Amino acid sequence: MNFNSHTKNQFYSTIRPIIATSLDGIAFKNKSLFAVDSRNGYLLQINPHNSITKIVNNSCWQDFIGAKGLCFSENELWFTCRERIYVCNIVFDNDELKIVSPPQFVFSISYPANGIALHENTVYITCEKTAQILVYSKAGEVVTKFYAPGIGTENITIKGEEIWLCDYLEQSVYCLDRATGKSKYSLLTPFEYPTALSFYDDDKSGEDLLYIAYSDQEPYIRDNPNAEPNHELLYRDRTFIHPLYFKYDQENKYTLSNGFLLEMTYLEEIAPLDSIEFKDLEWRIALPTESDRQKIRSIEPVGLPYIEEDYNGQKVALFKFCDFNSDERFVFGWRAILEVWSIKYQIKPRDCESLPPLSAEYETKYLIDNDNLAMSTDVILSGAEEARGTETNLLRKMYSIRNYVYDHLTYGIKPHIDTPDIVLKRGVGSCGEYLGLLLALGRLNGIACRTVGRYKCPLKVLNFGIPLVPDFNHVWMEFYLPTIGWLPMESNPDDLDDGGPYPTRFFMGLSWYHVEMAKDVPFETLMSEGNPVNKEKVSIGQLAINHVSFTILEELQP
Repeated sequence: MNFNSHTKNQFYSTIRPIIATSLDGIAFKNKSLFAVDSRNGYLLQINPHNSITKIVNNSCWQDFIGAKGLCFSENELWFTCRERIYVCNIVFDNDELKIVSPPQFVFSISYPANGIALHENTVYITCEKTAQILVYSKAGEVVTKFYAPGIGTENITIKGEEIWLCDYLEQSVYCLDRATGKSKYSLLTPFEYPTALSFYDDDKSGEDLLYIAYSDQEPYIRDNPNAEPNHELLYRDRTFIHPLYFKYDQENKYTLSNGFLLEMTYLEEIAPLDSIEFKDLEWRIALPTESDRQKIRSIEPVGLPYIEEDYNGQKVALFKFCDFNSDERFVFGWRAILEVWSIKYQIKPRDCESLPPLSAEYETKYLIDNDNLAMSTDVILSGAEEARGTETNLLRKMYSIRNYVYDHLTYGIKPHIDTPDIVLKRGVGSCGEYLGLLLALGRLNGIACRTVGRYKCPLKVLNFGIPLVPDFNHVWMEFYLPTIGWLPMESNPDDLDDGGPYPTRFFMGLSWYHVEMAKDVPFETLMSEGNPVNKEKVSIGQLAINHVSFTILEELQP
């Protein structure tokens, strides 16, 4: 993939300021990275090449407790604290920042500020409470305001004629026109909870590299000799700063960001629960597929050979057993090396105003109830009508259906999948049950939808070369817009808060850790002597134990 990112034949390391408990603002100045740790009140100066960190505000750290955002003018440092905007006079002595005077109050706004940026004599402030970007003069006079694109806490920086924002809940970065505030495009960040961003002027490449700060908590196992048992689960702060590499494909209307090379292994270990025999058993397992964001470097069989079948572009591995019985033991499956990237499609409702009708082939294939979707039940028919409201635009209609499902369901895991009518009445669903309801409501509203899955690589931040085992399988969906194509949408991860608003990070977007397979085909099936094996009598789970493993091999260079 050809990236127009900000590096050329270089790879940049992650910056880890080991003493920081939070990163609430970052800014590059004189080849150093500066960061605000609002919890401790530290203004940190960080060497971006080795992460060596110093506390700059040794004698005025109390003034920075609660500080948010960070930016520089020539001899000034600006930040926010609650509703107030502050400035310090600074100088550099042998590349070390010195604070000449304590922070001075400049002006205040009506609600707490989250981020701040400067362009000449203009101040840009993000405010989650008003969901706006507020624009002031340095003297505190109101200039204008823009709508903020996300729903979470946003930080801000300015690059030329562009406003750049990161959103904590949306897991996204937005590029806006500085004069109008209109969104140009958005990107998914490779990790959750971005808190700040800044551009680094790289002398070697001659371009600017965008760095994103992340702050959250991670679980870990602590060895406590005074406890019984000796190990206990605790949480600790995790902070780091990592480059965001990206490409904006204007012709195809999507952005790609940070890619990773994954090794994925899927195996079945034959271990029947009961005595059983099959003649001419055919065991099919879907293989990873290719898409705008996923490329296959190699796939190979493991344990037993397979025959590769093709179902309209979806590859499936066929394993054959002439005489299958419960006395024998096998391990079989596949191992794939995959390039995976985060993708965010930039389709707007105005792009969908005059779409042609769905083809007869797609109506027959994707608007029917072919998977126990309960589309003829009163509760689902009523839900489909209520979900769309008066909307006629296909993209807005799909968005309304998503929000309707999120309004009516909360996430919960059950040992089996119920039909959408039961799920909607119950109000609780797993990812598969969210998906079933989304498929039913979408198809009843004339939107072609299909299931996609089946696994996500565990999101272990930059843990290379370590086998990672997912806790669950996972499914999401794609919906089809005529002349535009298939667009991804997550089943339940954006349902973060009862009643919304809901993030849109995975509405027409997927992160790098989603591995796509099983489009238009079941993930795994059994046939014996040419006939499907009855799932009610013998399920795959009764015959075998599946083993799934991911290894993050490397981050892909643009």
